[in-house]
Amino acid sequence: MPRTFLAAATAACALALAAPAGAASFGSPGLGDPFFPLAGNGGYDVGHYALALDYTRAGNRLEGSVTISATATQALDRFDLDLRGFAISRLDVNGRPASFTRNGQELQITPRGRLAAGGAFTVRVDYAGTPSVVTDPDGSIEGWVPTDDGAIVVNEPQGSPAWFPVNDNPRDKATYDFAISVPQGITALANGVLVSSASSNGRTTWRWRETDPMASYLATATNGRFDLEQETGPNGLPIYNAVDSGLNPKRKATAKALLSQAPEIVSFFSDLYGAYPFNAAGGIIDPAPDVGYSLETQTKPNYAYVPDEATVVHELSHMWYGDAVTLTEWPDIWIHEGFATFSEWIWTERRGGETAQEAFDARYADKQFPWSPAPAALEGPSQLFSTPVYDRGGMTLQALRVKVGDDTFFRILRDWFAQNRNGNVTTAEFIALAEAESGQDLDHFFQVWLYRPEKPASW
Repeated sequence: MPRTFLAAATAACALALAAPAGAASFGSPGLGDPFFPLAGNGGYDVGHYALALDYTRAGNRLEGSVTISATATQALDRFDLDLRGFAISRLDVNGRPASFTRNGQELQITPRGRLAAGGAFTVRVDYAGTPSVVTDPDGSIEGWVPTDDGAIVVNEPQGSPAWFPVNDNPRDKATYDFAISVPQGITALANGVLVSSASSNGRTTWRWRETDPMASYLATATNGRFDLEQETGPNGLPIYNAVDSGLNPKRKATAKALLSQAPEIVSFFSDLYGAYPFNAAGGIIDPAPDVGYSLETQTKPNYAYVPDEATVVHELSHMWYGDAVTLTEWPDIWIHEGFATFSEWIWTERRGGETAQEAFDARYADKQFPWSPAPAALEGPSQLFSTPVYDRGGMTLQALRVKVGDDTFFRILRDWFAQNRNGNVTTAEFIALAEAESGQDLDHFFQVWLYRPEKPASW
């Protein structure tokens, strides 16, 4: 990643720290991401979210209460959360009512007393209203998207504030507890392990727990009528597969067969990249034509259609690269999608199908292949999910594999995961690792593959 991106990311955070002694100390309203500068907030680090949600599709009404456990990273007289819409009925900091104002998606909170740097604090927000559907710069939608029987909940890159107050930046990972109340007969799905489900007075509360750090855009609360099946994967791993109950029998059988490959896929990538990083796995198939894509929601990818095998492999490989090892800033998204695309190719190769090199060669020879934008030189957020991010990103890895050899290449990928698990990374850091482990100067290689818009000619 160009170093100017890192400078921009830290500039907003430095504003509050630069306040004169004795002056009010405010957490910054954003973390300076080049594409979403107001996503996330400065001055604190969240450790845990406890969400209690009550949703009824009829009327599309969501009532929520979130308790956030955080640590102040500076003295705070005021700090922000991200939240789109909703009426707020209660807002406490450390159990005491706090004042607040709204400015766009910024929920600006003033506690009764200054929060000390390094001190733990809690925030409780009770809210209700209609959750938002967010339209992204490329025209796709995300957030809390109603379906015929519930909602599909997907958040990449900016959908989480559509349904809960959050520090919405991938750099602030946290653990989560979910208690989701829905009409009886509806299944509510969230990240991690199912703790319990209990029904009373015509409603069922589903409790899920994610004990591994998670970026906020990877949270989900998808709900509807599902066939939910649990099986046991490698090393006792619980696997939860949910398929829309309304699919016709043939499509439902196809969908279940695809998701049932999860134990084999998890074992494959565990051997290739390192031990599976989370406490659960699975998938959710909830047809939603207006969404039309899949997303690697942590432990349970959401599929807005019945996927093919390559898509299931792609999304599960994200548990390593994307979910456990997460970008620092959105312009570096190729280090999610390029890695997952290469993972599709190596899965097929190792199972006796088309090799990764053959996949590379087909794209390289295709006169219609879209080489621009270069994967690490995106010009704006509308390009985040463009073809080069995926396919040229995957080609970059296959070209690196050929250049440094299989032993070194797969050691790079394993070390990339092992060294950065549960953390955040940049393109510059990946380049540095590849050079250190290969003993090669790879500046020209990565310039032509990641930063120049034209088709690479030599590397």
